[in-house]
Order: sequence, then structure tokens, then C-alpha cells
Amino acid sequence: MRPGFTILTLVFLMGCLTGGCGENRISNSQNKKNNFRLPSQMAPDTLDMVWIPGGEFEMGADIEQAAPDEFPKHEVSVSGFYMDETEVTNRMFTEFVLKTGYKTTAEQGSFVFSNETTPPQWIFIAGANWKHPEGPESTILNKLDLPVVHVSWFDANAYCKWKGKRLPTEAEWEFAARGGLINNIYPWGNELNADNPKCNFWQGEFPNANELTDRYEKSAPVKAYSPNKYGLYDMAGNVWEWCSDNYHFYYYSIATDTLDPKGPTKSYDPDESGTTKKVLRGGSFLCSENYCSGYRVSRRMKNTPETTMEHIGFRCIVCK
Repeated sequence: MRPGFTILTLVFLMGCLTGGCGENRISNSQNKKNNFRLPSQMAPDTLDMVWIPGGEFEMGADIEQAAPDEFPKHEVSVSGFYMDETEVTNRMFTEFVLKTGYKTTAEQGSFVFSNETTPPQWIFIAGANWKHPEGPESTILNKLDLPVVHVSWFDANAYCKWKGKRLPTEAEWEFAARGGLINNIYPWGNELNADNPKCNFWQGEFPNANELTDRYEKSAPVKAYSPNKYGLYDMAGNVWEWCSDNYHFYYYSIATDTLDPKGPTKSYDPDESGTTKKVLRGGSFLCSENYCSGYRVSRRMKNTPETTMEHIGFRCIVCK
């Protein structure tokens, strides 16, 4: 925790956030256009970041478990960059909102994964947002070191901009997740070992039986598990992380840029061909072997940039 940013301070300030004491809040329409001016934007610093040296790697997958959009595996090069060692936490995001008056996309409600339904499923809860992650009666005061969730791609970009940073590209994210290991399936190697989990994911048959071998029903505090070889935490599981790229189902087949690729200029999802979507990486506490196996380093996911959910967060990078 930074000096002067104590639990008592947060208790007081969370009351201010709930009561709406900030005067310079930014409207959702401004958030979505991403053209607002943030007050007191920071010069980028590399505190609590890890240097990723850059290099060449084979991006994508070549295993039977992979989804069609993970093929073909192809060579990509990325330049070096600094990456947040953890996902952005509730503590960090609180500081951002308090200093800027920023209003997130999900202030009026968001999607929460409910175990109270049969079968368990996503439900929309009015009043669920980043500071009330499970609904209006919930709080983050005892979850300050958990990743911030219910943040849209626009919200993530706003935070990054305020910090003088940016979201990683999909290529940068995968290169960092691999941790310098060559062609491995997970950030730590090739064995998942559900009996001794190395990340926060769903053990058992999703969505009906979570064995909780990892001890966490939902998101875990950052640094709850060992980092990869680069020193990055939670590059598998916990919460999905926004990337800067547009999502394109066939991108790996049509891409021609192999040096620091920025992703396709247009989005394409064959399931919703007229909808723009952004890339998500890393998997979440809901990923399982029988469902999405999102904790694999090559696994791709996508959603609309205004989407907010209980298992979506982000981290930032900054170039040297």
C-alpha cells in the first residue's frame, strides 16, 4: 500500500464513492468514445512492473485441445516492454476513481455468476459494479488486493491512459504469459495437475461441480500463486484480461505483420458478424477442462468493448 493510503482512508473514500461526492465524473458516452481528458495524468513509472525482454516466439497452438481461432501457429516478434506484475487491483482502481472522478461503464449494473440458480449461470444484477462486485450489498473493503472486475475495455483504457501506460497487444500478452518457455501449454509448463493447482480455475465439471481444490470459489488475491519465469502473477486463471486488439476469428491465417503486431483493423466473430469485439486473454476462475481451458497461454476469448462481468479485469504495459 502506498504511504497515506490506509484502510481507514479507504473506508471514508468508499463512502464518498457510494454517495457520489466526486464532481467531475465522466459520462458513459464519453467513456465509450474514449476521447475524454483525464485530470492529472501520471508520467509512466515502472514501480511494480516487470521487464519483458522481447524476442521471437511461436504464437498460437498446435494441440488437439485448442480452439479453431488458435490456429495456425506462427512466428511473431515483439519488442521489449514493462508489464504490471499483477492484474490491476481494487486498491489501485479506487485510487484512480478518487483522483479523476471517473465513472465506469457498469455503474448501473453488471453480470454476476450465480451459484444460487440451477444450473449455475450468469445473471444481470442492478447495482453490481467494480465497487460492489456481487451486487449492491457487497463491498470491496475486504477485497482490496483482488483484481478489479466489472470493468469494460473502455474503463481499462481510461486507467491505462491515466497511468501513462496502455493495454498489451495480444502478441505482447502471450509472449509475456509464456515466461520465456518454448512452446509450452501453460505459463509454468505442460502439466495442469488439478490436484495441486498452480492457478485459480474451476476444478470439476463446469458449471455443476466445483471441487475448490484451489480454495477459491471466485477470484483470488493477486500473488496467491507463484509467478511465471518473468515474475508475472496470474497469467493463467483468476480473471480474464483485456488486450488492445480487435478480435478476428481468422486473424492468424490472414495476418502479415510479424513484428510487434497490433491486431486486425476490423473485428470479425462468425457468431456475431456485425459486432465489434476485443480480445481477452488468460482465463478465469470459471475456466475448466471440460469448458474453455482459458488458462492455456494460447487460448483466445472475445467480447464487446462495453461488456462488464465478474471475471473480467486487466493489466497495463509501458514501452521503455
